Amino acid sequence: MAFDHAVPPQMVTPVTPTQVETTWSKRFEFVKVTSAESHQPHAEITMLISSILKRAVAERATDVHIVCGMPVMFRLNGDMVPSDENVLTAQAAKKMCYSMLSESQIATFEQDLDMDFIRTYGRNRFRINLSRNSNSVGAVIRILDYEPMRLEDIKLPEVVTRMCLRDKGLMLVTGTTSQGKTTTLAGIVDYINRHRHKHIISIEDPIEYIHENKKSVLRQREIGKDTKTFETGLKAALRQDPDVIVIGEMRDYDSIKIALTAAETGVLVLSTLHTISVDKIIERLFSYVPSEQETQIRMMLSEALLCIVHQELLPTLKEGKRVACEILVNTLAVQNVLRRPETYYLKTYIVTGQKSHGMRTMKKSLDELFLEGEISQEVYDAVLINYQ
Repeated sequence: MAFDHAVPPQMVTPVTPTQVETTWSKRFEFVKVTSAESHQPHAEITMLISSILKRAVAERATDVHIVCGMPVMFRLNGDMVPSDENVLTAQAAKKMCYSMLSESQIATFEQDLDMDFIRTYGRNRFRINLSRNSNSVGAVIRILDYEPMRLEDIKLPEVVTRMCLRDKGLMLVTGTTSQGKTTTLAGIVDYINRHRHKHIISIEDPIEYIHENKKSVLRQREIGKDTKTFETGLKAALRQDPDVIVIGEMRDYDSIKIALTAAETGVLVLSTLHTISVDKIIERLFSYVPSEQETQIRMMLSEALLCIVHQELLPTLKEGKRVACEILVNTLAVQNVLRRPETYYLKTYIVTGQKSHGMRTMKKSLDELFLEGEISQEVYDAVLINYQ
């Protein structure tokens, strides 16, 4: 089922909550009484984190939350669910979080107060965000699939596959937080990697999915480790004979301008953007752009854009996940709209361009999933109301 956290059986030892419970409770007690002064991770704390993450994978959680005043929380089918009854003290939460860091990372975190990084436990990868909350330390841990999901398994409309075969232009995957944008972007990269002989350069913060070279040559660069910023990484990529440039997220004016320049000059650029709908995407992009540069960037976007895939990740009746999407393809009519501030007309062009250009309304996606018996009426109505 699309977007299930399907980890190969040989990668994770099968585990049930009851198998973990006894040692888990003992380890929580150990965390509570261990000396607060030492940052050095003790083997028991490391084993506790490993047990928690192993259980989260087994229960098909998408995220794990470590926060003082609450038990360790799992996000299951969109809801926050306590993993057990052990409430974490501030000291216990801090020790668990710091056990995932090196001494140098602890020093960096205590200066910056926020940190994103990737950890591997066993053969599974996890994206971890550490932060301070009301003078305590907490973590949100995203469970990543073992390998990129194939684009065919995500089950996006065929127009997305066609766009993967283009040689230049900008493809955007958009949506709100936790809607599977990174998974879809990785699926697109994997499709190109499996079907085309290209040079792909990705710039990510952090690297979430590890891609092996298949038909393409693929170089993955991580901010802070392999390059200093998105801007410096993008400038360097333009001098590295790229066919495809992957930007983990467009998040400032410089990266937007460089990406559009690359897309105009013969590179296929793939990226993500946080936004609530297609007609709000342009507003979000231009919130980064100085007013005196807006006209120029509008012209560049109108020429470079290939398509926008805006998605919602929905719980299914079969306890999996499926993507519902809204797709805008850049036509001559859409180009004219992008050059002007009246982007609310984009919704109209999505409706009229469904047959001729492969565009897709969110309602059509929801209708298909509902008629296939994938989603409930409740989920259908809850999503549709945001697109009317």
